[in-house]
Amino acid sequence: MSHHRPASGKKKLKDLLLQRDNRVCADCGAPDPKWASANIGVFICLKCCGVHRSLGTHVSKVLSVTLDEWSDDEIEAMVEVGGNASANSIYEAFIPEGFSKPGPDASHDHRSKFIRSKYELQEFLKPSLRISSTKNKSFLQSSLSRKIMDSFRSSSSQKSEGMVEFIGLLKVRVIKGTNLAVRDMLSSDPYVVLTLGQQKVQTHVVRSNLNPIWNQELMLSVPQEYGSVKLQVYDHDTFSADDIMGEAEIDIQPMITSAMAFGDAGMFGDMQIGKWLMSPDNALLEDSTVNIIEGKVKQGVSLKLQNVECGEVDLELEWMPLEQ
Repeated sequence: MSHHRPASGKKKLKDLLLQRDNRVCADCGAPDPKWASANIGVFICLKCCGVHRSLGTHVSKVLSVTLDEWSDDEIEAMVEVGGNASANSIYEAFIPEGFSKPGPDASHDHRSKFIRSKYELQEFLKPSLRISSTKNKSFLQSSLSRKIMDSFRSSSSQKSEGMVEFIGLLKVRVIKGTNLAVRDMLSSDPYVVLTLGQQKVQTHVVRSNLNPIWNQELMLSVPQEYGSVKLQVYDHDTFSADDIMGEAEIDIQPMITSAMAFGDAGMFGDMQIGKWLMSPDNALLEDSTVNIIEGKVKQGVSLKLQNVECGEVDLELEWMPLEQ
């Protein structure tokens, strides 16, 4: 049931929208944003709103400024944060070099990567404000906006805090692809891109082959606040943009959690220490076990590519903790 808001609430929202910093999208700078994330406290444009929706309401609760009914709490939360400039001074406290903020005409990929890093992974936040679990309700306005407000009062943000803490390295051996999709006349020239946070690494291109063997090792640094590794297969085109041939997410948490629990893998014999279970909402072809093999923590992963007609990719992950 929706209650019509008294004018005062809507007026507060309208007044907020009139501030100069709120007349452009908080994430890409497009003029005249018509949407807002009530729990984060920012005004955003339609294109960025699409990405916000994909993050889930536990991260960003999107409302239309003009069409939706707002509760008093939602309006108060927006007013308390104070709009885009205030929120960005927290969420964009330090954007690392080589990571550019998208403009109004940015590609969906650039936009999506930036917004995810900014709010879901909280990669540009002051470390003192990081919230370890986005699943719990503390992510919603109360605690974060309180912490944000306190931080406004207590200090101007220091750039030096912005170093990302890495907890280890992930070595990914991209082994092979099976029955990949045809993207050229008869075949494809596939290569694999892996993304973790702001890092992107890719394999070489295998020419005209739907069952490519890459057998190539790629390295990613794993930050303290890590998400899943995104895998994408592309068809290399010399003359036009490379077509995507499917993608999948790799959940590295089972591996890292079990490795951390065991400590120095070199002290143990070969054994299984963890498992990432196949389920309808992930891309696994079969359960993937985490094992100690010759003193190293390894995990074989077979993935069915998503958002594509066919194709599978086999990988082997190895966890390399930073020396304590």
